[in-house]
Amino acid sequence: MTLLRRIASFALCVFPVLAAAQPKAAPAKPFDLNGVWTSVTPPGTGGRWAIDTFSEKLPALTAWGKARFDAAKPQRGPRGVAVSETDDLVYQCFPPGVPRIYIHPFPFEIVQTPARVLMVFEYDHLIRQIFTDGRGHRDDLPPSWMGDSTGKWEGDTLVVESTGFNDRTWIDRIAVPHSEEMRLIERMHLNKDGYLQIDMRVEDPKALAQPWEFTRYFKKDRKSTRLNSSH
Repeated sequence: MTLLRRIASFALCVFPVLAAAQPKAAPAKPFDLNGVWTSVTPPGTGGRWAIDTFSEKLPALTAWGKARFDAAKPQRGPRGVAVSETDDLVYQCFPPGVPRIYIHPFPFEIVQTPARVLMVFEYDHLIRQIFTDGRGHRDDLPPSWMGDSTGKWEGDTLVVESTGFNDRTWIDRIAVPHSEEMRLIERMHLNKDGYLQIDMRVEDPKALAQPWEFTRYFKKDRKSTRLNSSH
């Protein structure tokens, strides 16, 4: 064997081993979303409807969804009735669910850990856990008010998928319904103006004729490091 052939043969044997031995690049550090956040409506992102629902134009509903919507008696919005007449379960102290909880005018705190992101809501002291350790959704639990949430980081964006909701909440405060088939996708990141921007997509083939997409914005409270537990 010539010298050149020996060198080539040696390279083929050694270099793949060296390449395989190289450590993998460390995953990107999650973006820092820690802090207390309060809902805001930047100019051009909403009107009076924004205190009750997520977009000026309501989503197209299936026949099932429209029947539920027409039968509901919300306390808010153009069809609002007296508190004594509403069938909105929030007025019976049940959780509002997600994404509706973002509409209620109370701050929430985000606490990040290596394996999960906690959202601690001042409203009703509800706590939402978003697991970021790679686990899948639980399939051994009954449907719940706040659902089951898992997340992953895509650069500086936390992508959250939530399923496992019961059908007793509304998507908003004016009775847009959902079923137990609802799937919520959220993309959370800090935008160029320093707001926490959450882009949401609600999918529910039983209630919605097509997915409903909308965005909410939140401003960081620079003076508070934790929620007021007395509320």
